Amino acid sequence: MHVTAISDLHGHLVPIPPCDLLLIAGDICPVRDHSLQTQITFLDGPFRKWLEEIPARRVVGIAGNHDFLFELDPESVPRDLRWSYLLDSAVEIDGLSVYGTPWQPRFFDWAFNLDEPELAKKWELIPAGTDILLCHSPPRGVGDRTIRGDAAGSPSLLEAIRRVRPKLAVFGHIHEGRGQWTLDVDGTRVRLANASLVDENYRLAHGPLGFEIP
Repeated sequence: MHVTAISDLHGHLVPIPPCDLLLIAGDICPVRDHSLQTQITFLDGPFRKWLEEIPARRVVGIAGNHDFLFELDPESVPRDLRWSYLLDSAVEIDGLSVYGTPWQPRFFDWAFNLDEPELAKKWELIPAGTDILLCHSPPRGVGDRTIRGDAAGSPSLLEAIRRVRPKLAVFGHIHEGRGQWTLDVDGTRVRLANASLVDENYRLAHGPLGFEIP
């Protein structure tokens, strides 16, 4: 399966190459206006049109800390968008299990904030046998270093990844943490990627990442 991954769009609806599966790891809505009505208008307008036109056979996405609508008024999120939206849930695509979760370590008053004990409980919901893990938060120590040098990822998420051993874990949130890594867990190779599209000033700086998943 050819997988394309992006995160932290912040309104930038970039070209997507042909793929079997597009993963969107949150922070979809524009950063300039966080009002719920603006997010509804964006999702039901430009985002809907973009989803309908991209050459991806399937699309799976989660929300991020800037996507307030998904947490504060989920009933207003358009229901018929061309994607599978995941909230601590899974979908099977071509025999692969994809699990999505939007939570992150508490950061000011953004959406989907939790403290570490509650985060650990969320990650416990990730089932064994998950092939692709889609998160907004990075795990501690992988793609989570801020411009100030802080490690902003979740320690318990790293523990969950070691437990589940997905083939691929995609996240974002920390823009300057963009990159790809391989984690060896008792001989199992886990690929990890911070797929942020923007830099720390919310300027479009990167393109999509591509993966082949057996």
